[in-house]
Amino acid sequence: MARKSEEMKTKARIAIVGAGKIGRVHMAHAAREGELAGVADPSADGRQAAEAFGVPWFDSLEEMLDRLRPDGVVLATPNRLHAPQALVCIAARVPVLVEKPLADTAEAAREVVVAARAAGVALLVGHHRRHNPLIAAARAEIESGAIGRLVAVNALCWFRKPDSYFEVPWRTQPGGGPILTNLIHDIDLLRHLCGDVAGVQARSSSLARGHAVEDTAAVLLRFANGALGTMTVSDAVAAPWSWELTAGENPDYPETSASCYTIGGTAGSLSLPDLGLWHYEGAADWAQPISRKVLTRQGGDPFALQMRHFCEVALGRAVPLVPGEEGLATLDVLAAVRRAAETGGEVEVPPPLGLAVPPAAGVSLSSHSKAGAP
Repeated sequence: MARKSEEMKTKARIAIVGAGKIGRVHMAHAAREGELAGVADPSADGRQAAEAFGVPWFDSLEEMLDRLRPDGVVLATPNRLHAPQALVCIAARVPVLVEKPLADTAEAAREVVVAARAAGVALLVGHHRRHNPLIAAARAEIESGAIGRLVAVNALCWFRKPDSYFEVPWRTQPGGGPILTNLIHDIDLLRHLCGDVAGVQARSSSLARGHAVEDTAAVLLRFANGALGTMTVSDAVAAPWSWELTAGENPDYPETSASCYTIGGTAGSLSLPDLGLWHYEGAADWAQPISRKVLTRQGGDPFALQMRHFCEVALGRAVPLVPGEEGLATLDVLAAVRRAAETGGEVEVPPPLGLAVPPAAGVSLSSHSKAGAP
């Protein structure tokens, strides 16, 4: 009878831990896409958020799990709490969506992934950009072979943070710069679109502000499929070329008409987020005219789509699009970037653990495909 009741359930009961800015975004989407079951946050803001949504408030994750038993939990807490709180959810056998990064270190993230595998608990990471319909359209085009064999990739992550941003002390210290706080999203998207990264080289600089933390970094990526990629990130450049400013995902950032990624292959190239596909009508020859078409895509808020997907996973009706293994693999690349910037040499990236569960029939969830390979 219990099993039949679960099969008939139409709305997942989702609890949110952390009532900060991103936590409140998750609360709103959980209330729309499923049922917001409760909020755990020891602060006055946490209590107020729970009251605003008309749901129970709890001082801690442990108390909430003991009293609520939700179908799923979203962790929107400080990075250092992600791993220990995820382990609490896994021990309670409750599916959990952890805001990026999965943990504050790759080692801690690996512990969480191993624990989730052993317990058979769904572990998802909040790389919400993968849920953007334009990313789905871009990946489908690459996997179809439309740009041929992947050769080169370029990503720009340039924006200007105001001086007031650095009035918070930790943002001027190591670990508070754009490598950890911003570049992780771009690395994850390039992995998703172009495949695993095998090695990196990097340089960082604090030339613009002179803080103890970098304000600019340049990264060379060596993909496992042989392609090469370049990325530059800076929070000190007045420019329109970053995902936040070009994709229109977040109303906090005014949208520009620029693009920030270019993905090149032997038969064509793709720019993002404008979804411009460049190709030759005849033989590929730089002396011939090259044409551009704009790919079509569906609309949708990536955060809403992420929550809708998590509700399905929490009810056992879907497998994770961004499982813990993917969050760990992205963290491994990020850790390699930091080491490479410190040493000045190339750093190998450990091979990914792979998916804990196979994807549904006809659905590719791994970012390990040899996109565009012959």
